[in-house]
Amino acid sequence: MSLLRQPMLWLILGAMALFAGLPGFGGDVALREGLFLTAIAIILASNLNLMIGYTGYVNFGNIVFFGLGGYFGVWLTTMHGWPLVPAAIVAAILVSTIALFFGLGILRLRGSYFTLATIGINEAVRALVSNIDAWGGSTGMYLSVSVYQPLGGPRQALWIVYFLVIGIMGASLFLSWFIRRSKFGLGLFAIREDEDAASVLGVHPALYKSVIYSVSGFLPAMAGALFFFKNGVIQPDQAFDLTMSTEAIVMLMLGGQGSVTGAAVGAFLYDQLRSTLLTSSMFSQFQLVIAGILLLLIVLFVPGGLIGWIGERWPRLRRVLE
Repeated sequence: MSLLRQPMLWLILGAMALFAGLPGFGGDVALREGLFLTAIAIILASNLNLMIGYTGYVNFGNIVFFGLGGYFGVWLTTMHGWPLVPAAIVAAILVSTIALFFGLGILRLRGSYFTLATIGINEAVRALVSNIDAWGGSTGMYLSVSVYQPLGGPRQALWIVYFLVIGIMGASLFLSWFIRRSKFGLGLFAIREDEDAASVLGVHPALYKSVIYSVSGFLPAMAGALFFFKNGVIQPDQAFDLTMSTEAIVMLMLGGQGSVTGAAVGAFLYDQLRSTLLTSSMFSQFQLVIAGILLLLIVLFVPGGLIGWIGERWPRLRRVLE
């Protein structure tokens, strides 16, 4: 089947067009900010899906890529005067390289040992960054207004960053889709089902896991550089917040792990739920409690997530909702 006849291609392009067009045509700033956070959630969930959904390794510390990308990006733009896009790309390359070395060490572990190691890495990096004076230590780094002038000033910069994030969101979904359909993806699925059997069949688990761990950090690092550039400030507690990692897992489980569509749908639905809870006077303090309850209910009653549930009842939709 030709690439142009693939439903997933048009679903991703349609989602990008909606995200870009809805706030763009009317200049709706409030809608733009809401969709910006949703796009960030989709990026995090989609790339986390490469580890959890495709490889079967639960990574609770995936936010470390987002935070490190933010620090490298802000450092390059503020301290060295780099343009935003090259700074974000270089930040992503640096983070992916670091992730590759991390992966070669911790991916020898399995199960809960790997999960604990990912949390440990995130906390170790947070402590390290808090003691780097060039990065502002525990107080972080702040961007001056002059940094935004090459993009036409702060107001224009916000729109530019928004459209760049939409592009990264689309790239995350395309990356997840292409890996899912590739020979490399089949190797990852084999590792997920039975790592020892996959090794016997010719798959090199250590290499596959290290590569996908590194790849899963590239686009979140770019998103982190753009996110904190837009915010104008980056601090260790915000950049390496484990709550965001936990929420990304809830998003993935809600939509359906191992599914390109599931990661995006789960991220969208959870982000809408989170926004509603945070603006509610009654439930604003119980956001994480509700997320935990939601995760428990999904694991007990809908382990395949929303997309898995739909696929079971309407099998023909499986070709569309990959």
